[in-house]
Amino acid sequence: MNEHFLLFDVGGTDIKAGLADSNGEILQVLREPTRKVAPEDSAEVLVSQLQQLGTRLQDRAGAAAASAGLIVCGLVDADEGIGIFSANLGWRNAPLKAMTSTALGLPVGFGHDVSLAARAELELGSGAKDEALRHNAVVMIIGTGIATALMVDGRLISAGGYAGELGHSQVPGGFECPCGATGCLETVGSAGAIAKRYFDKTGLKVGAKEVFAARAAGDEFAASIINDAVEALTFTMAQLCSSVAPEGIVLGGGLAQAGPEFFAELEQSLECRLSFHRRPRLISAHLGADAGLQGALILAREASGVQAGQAS
Repeated sequence: MNEHFLLFDVGGTDIKAGLADSNGEILQVLREPTRKVAPEDSAEVLVSQLQQLGTRLQDRAGAAAASAGLIVCGLVDADEGIGIFSANLGWRNAPLKAMTSTALGLPVGFGHDVSLAARAELELGSGAKDEALRHNAVVMIIGTGIATALMVDGRLISAGGYAGELGHSQVPGGFECPCGATGCLETVGSAGAIAKRYFDKTGLKVGAKEVFAARAAGDEFAASIINDAVEALTFTMAQLCSSVAPEGIVLGGGLAQAGPEFFAELEQSLECRLSFHRRPRLISAHLGADAGLQGALILAREASGVQAGQAS
């Protein structure tokens, strides 16, 4: 019997939804903006959006899913199925796993987007043939915000959902953050921050990709914004080298697609901050945009009792 699985990757900007078969092949993918509503309505509106996406995927395939995997941004208590807090989307202590299971009528596996993307990346992507990396690595996703997953001695550190929120660690020169603090890394080092700072200065509503293009064309303000991002990111990377000594730092998300020049800048800046520390390799995530859905597939399989690589 070939079971199917619904997959949902909820980010601060958009939702990716997919349908996979029991061989692990993602057959269909839909993508649409995450609906922005008042914080008190955000969980209900999200679940409604997931239900609609799930229905469309199953109708297109003419197949009913056996289970679903849901990964979301923000603080997550995966064991309790709770979205503790999302700075970008607004919910607080929302029982997202139970709500989604009820809406879909399916068992749902639930977890943190970066933790599950990291698990997929280290099991199936850059760490698949690299035992040292699988056991000691940091996976840093740099998109609308910044979040990390910490793999230490073969264990993914969760701390009840609070570990890895390095986007909300303090850096020199940081700005006011939607989380309520001032100075957070993601107010300087994220793709979202690069675009916002450029808009605040120029009035041009562009993405981080266009800011990099502007720098290449000689835009000094664009160059200054990107340099600030590099310095903020490597400030935090250096703290990681001191605290968990990763073999590698795997970079994913939109900013990881900025190209080899950006990676070289990060490597040079990080080197200047280290002395006796282990030098981590900076690695571009191999799974790229698929890492989140692959992580959701891991959860969906677990929710249905199917192990990875096992056809049902």
